[in-house]
Amino acid sequence: MNQVSNAKTSDYDWKSLYRIGGVAALIAGLLFRRNIAAEIGLFSKHLSPVTVNDWFVLLQNNRLLGLTYLNIFDLVNYALVGLMLLALYAVLKRANKSYMAIATVLGFLGIAVYFASNTAFSLLSLSDQYAAAATDAHRAMLLAAGEAMLVINRFSDPGSHPGTGGYISLLLIAVAGMITSVVMLRSNVFKRAAAYVGILASAFDLAYCIAFVFLPTVDSELLAILFIPAAGLFLMIWHIMVGWRLCQLWKETPPNIT
Repeated sequence: MNQVSNAKTSDYDWKSLYRIGGVAALIAGLLFRRNIAAEIGLFSKHLSPVTVNDWFVLLQNNRLLGLTYLNIFDLVNYALVGLMLLALYAVLKRANKSYMAIATVLGFLGIAVYFASNTAFSLLSLSDQYAAAATDAHRAMLLAAGEAMLVINRFSDPGSHPGTGGYISLLLIAVAGMITSVVMLRSNVFKRAAAYVGILASAFDLAYCIAFVFLPTVDSELLAILFIPAAGLFLMIWHIMVGWRLCQLWKETPPNIT
C-alpha cells in the first residue's frame, strides 16, 4: 500500500513538468518548427545567400533574416524539445524506465551537439568584423573564416551538406524520438496515433541519415528534399499531439495520496 502511495506521490511531483513540457511542445510545433528558415524563405523576397560575402552583406542589411537563414530559431526549437523530452521521460518512465533514460540522454546529446555546432552568431561576428575591416588582407582572412564556418552546419538550403554537427545531432535526436515513440505504444497514457506519428517522423529523419552516408551526392540531395520536409511535417504534428496530451495530464485531478 505504501509503495502505491509513494508512486502516486512521485507522479504528482512531476506534474509541473507536464505543463512546462506540454507548452514547450506546442510552441515547438506551432511557432518554432525545426528548419523554419526554409518556410520563411518561401515567402521572402531575399533568397538564401550562396557566397560568404553575400552572407556578410545580408547580415549587415537585415540581421534578423540572416540569422533566420542560419537557423537561429532551430536553437529555440531544440531548447523546447529538450523540455518536452524531460516531460516525456516523467510520463513514460513507468512504461520502460531504461529505454526512456536512453532516449532522453541521446536527445540531450543531440541538442548539445547542435548548440555547439550552430554558426549563426559566429558568422554575425565575422560579418561585423568584415564591415569594419580596413585592409583587403584582413577582409580576405575573414572571408576564409566565414567559408569554414558555413561548412560546419548548413541546413538552410534543400539538399545542402549538414556538416558533422548537423548530421550527428539529427541522428541522435531521431533515434531518441524513435525510442520514445515505441515506448508510447507500450503505455496507455498516449493514443497509439501519437506513437505512430512519432515513429514516422523519426523514420524519415533516419532514412535521410542513412541515404546521406551510403548514396551518391546527387541521390542524397534528392532524398533530402523528399525526406526532410516530410519529417518536419510529421514532427510538427507529433509535437502538437504530445503537447496537448501533456497539458491534459497536468489538468487532470491530482491523485489521492492520503
